[in-house]
Amino acid sequence: MGSGKGSHTSSRGQKGQKSRGSVNILFEGMKMKKSLLKRLPLMRGKAKFHVNTKPVAIKYERLETLPAGSVITVELLVKHGILKARLAKFHGVKIIGIGENKKKFKFNVSISKRSVIKTAEKEVKSSK
Repeated sequence: MGSGKGSHTSSRGQKGQKSRGSVNILFEGMKMKKSLLKRLPLMRGKAKFHVNTKPVAIKYERLETLPAGSVITVELLVKHGILKARLAKFHGVKIIGIGENKKKFKFNVSISKRSVIKTAEKEVKSSK
């Protein structure tokens, strides 16, 4: 009666090991082929426990909200709400020169130097 999710078998089927008690999720019975764990690739080396080690990319145009001539640090980006502190702590920050911004900054953060410098030079030339 009802939805069928609370009566008799409670969506566990009728008989068998899985319907009676708790079975480990990875248990596969008498499977002859490789088990799920054996099919997953192994991660070796220093980055074994790091899911994503790439830095958080921030576009150059997003820095427009910051005051001109300021020294860009991780703390400043967090303070102005451009970046979350937790992400900055785990992954780091990298500023990428995509977009337009007419303000000049001093960087104290890792940057994609070529792209940021090129965009900054274009901005200076176009403003003259």
